[in-house]
Amino acid sequence: MNFEPLKGIKILDLTAVVVGPVATWRLGQYGADIIKVENPVGDLMRGLGGISPTGQHSGAYLHLNRGKKNICLDLKKEGGKEIIQKLVEWADVIVANMRPDALERLGLDASTIRTKYPEKIYCLITGYGTDGPYSGLPTYDSVLQGASGIAGLTMARDGKPSYVPMLICDHVVGEIAAGTIMAALMQRQNTGVGVSVEIPMFETMASFVLQEHLAQQSFEPPVGPAGDLRLLSPHNQPIKTKDGYISFTINTDVQVQAFLKITDRTELLHDERFATVASRAKYVSEWFEIRGASLENKTTEEWLKAFRDVDLPAMPCHMLETLTEDPHLKAVELIDFENHPTEGKTAVIRSTIQVDGIYPSARSVAVPKGWDTAEILGALGYSTTEMENMLVEKAAFNYQTKK
Repeated sequence: MNFEPLKGIKILDLTAVVVGPVATWRLGQYGADIIKVENPVGDLMRGLGGISPTGQHSGAYLHLNRGKKNICLDLKKEGGKEIIQKLVEWADVIVANMRPDALERLGLDASTIRTKYPEKIYCLITGYGTDGPYSGLPTYDSVLQGASGIAGLTMARDGKPSYVPMLICDHVVGEIAAGTIMAALMQRQNTGVGVSVEIPMFETMASFVLQEHLAQQSFEPPVGPAGDLRLLSPHNQPIKTKDGYISFTINTDVQVQAFLKITDRTELLHDERFATVASRAKYVSEWFEIRGASLENKTTEEWLKAFRDVDLPAMPCHMLETLTEDPHLKAVELIDFENHPTEGKTAVIRSTIQVDGIYPSARSVAVPKGWDTAEILGALGYSTTEMENMLVEKAAFNYQTKK
């Protein structure tokens, strides 16, 4: 039996790039019916996410847009405006990450839609919300990493700020948006009334940073500087081995004792600075210098065996080239391949969630722009002649007429 708790829930996807597509992809993983609307130019991520055989389906686009039907509309044309309003009427949930002023001009803002359809759930994902002085400013993930303090965390550790080399803000906020939409659906089931949800990326990611790194300044008066000093230690890095790097963490007193023994530092076993969690917190700089020392006298595999023999958490530090060859990931078949209608053989990353011992379906492939236009227009009640007129007037495009 497939896991489809959202089966029958209809999602109108007015999102592009990463944060919005992450949210709607997650809802699709749970069985929701999704129609993604693209303009004639198409989602920027089709090309921005890397090269592909046709230039229209980057790897990132493929993975974040599974399970979605696709209609291509020009919302500046009267026909496009008419179609999008029919799609709004069709949907249970509208998800958008366009700028609020653009949505308002198109009549696709929360106020306009929910005044007419109070039962709808409307989710707006913004860079900076609609209240504060940054409202309406453009943004991307790296900008938010800087603004939220993520990039600045490495200043304390490495002496200069740097970005996490993945779109971490987009992924985190997209997943939060999906969870919030599901909570809103539960409330609507109880009340019959929808809600308008707004999720600002800046405040969300700043909150993530501060939950950990407000730290000693969480008290009044403060009991020390901001920042989790363990995480900000320059020695809090993967450790060099004879042939690579190893990642490990040791937190409990028992783990620390075991670590000191297997790394031949038994002279520190009775050092009061490192004997307890509290004392290591006080001497965090000295402790992390010890645990961050080189382990180049043995190979990664030799160290992994030594760590695991005493039940310490440790794994090889993978590079991009080795991650897909990890024996665990290969054994559980995280990655498979399938035939895409335009890109040939492409990778598919299966669901990571087991339900009753079964991994849910990864759903249908991410399709070319306008792939389902004719099918969707037919389902909305347009006749063949009306559809042809929409295509001729370039209010709508299908894959065959707009590549």
